[in-house]
Amino acid sequence: MTSLMPATAGSIKSCTVKEDELIKIRIIGSCGSGKSYIARAISGRYGIPCYELDNLVWDRQYESKKFPAEVRDAMLLKAMDQPSWVIEGVHYKWGTESFARADYIFVLQPNRLVRDFRVIKRFFLTCAGFEVRNYTQTFGGLLKMMFRWNYNYDRKDIHRVLELTGPYSEKRRIVRQNTDIFRHLPAPDRRTSGKSGE
Repeated sequence: MTSLMPATAGSIKSCTVKEDELIKIRIIGSCGSGKSYIARAISGRYGIPCYELDNLVWDRQYESKKFPAEVRDAMLLKAMDQPSWVIEGVHYKWGTESFARADYIFVLQPNRLVRDFRVIKRFFLTCAGFEVRNYTQTFGGLLKMMFRWNYNYDRKDIHRVLELTGPYSEKRRIVRQNTDIFRHLPAPDRRTSGKSGE
């Protein structure tokens, strides 16, 4: 069984999670929406594990090899069994139980030009060795993110995401800036498992 390792929180200052202070956060958005950055920031601020859904889909020991669906699903269930977590990813065709089990759902919808700029910036920073990614950056991959994945997300995926999260509208927030998420979360030393309204 493949081990499930949370993404690192980087250098952001963390705090200790108390047993009665639980929080579960699900973040979804297209390529370049800032999911990974803000998930790690939340992880660091609240001292909770952060999980990237891409790492549950792709076996990083190999190039372009996916985990079997049963392994992927088992890893997600293991992550959600933690008392607190932040889970980020564009995926919605599987793992919809993460929406049900989250205390907060954040749908990131920055401007298309902002997303494209971030994707291009990430590509050049990674190629120059200033950033490390879980996958190999290629020019073909860059074009795919910008002109296929993000186009399809805007054209149809976002509508399906909003439909799937509709039953949880009382705890769902749609935000333009990823850092706006912090305005909807309780302070680290005062949080509860309460839900935010839309």
